[in-house]
Amino acid sequence: QKYGYFHCKDCKTRWESAYVWCISGSNKVVYFKQLCRKCQKGFNPYRVEAIQCQTCSKTRCSCPQKKRHIDPKRPHRQELCGRCKGKRLSCDNTYSFKYIV
Repeated sequence: QKYGYFHCKDCKTRWESAYVWCISGSNKVVYFKQLCRKCQKGFNPYRVEAIQCQTCSKTRCSCPQKKRHIDPKRPHRQELCGRCKGKRLSCDNTYSFKYIV
């Protein structure tokens, strides 16, 4: 799971997501696409990074001040996600099971 940055070239909408997943079984890094909420076209992230505090480099931290706001608990738009669209469980539910420390 990574944090991704997206840009729709058609309507110029930009968004970020804490639910960027690599497609397993591929021999190169391929990510599930996310749909633009306006155009409904699928896009790959133009940049991805690890979900961790940029101050202490931990996945879960209690630092009082964060350098940049990354909130993995932000609501996940299942209807726009290439990984969990149309499935029973969304990525934010699988996140809570897999990454509890």
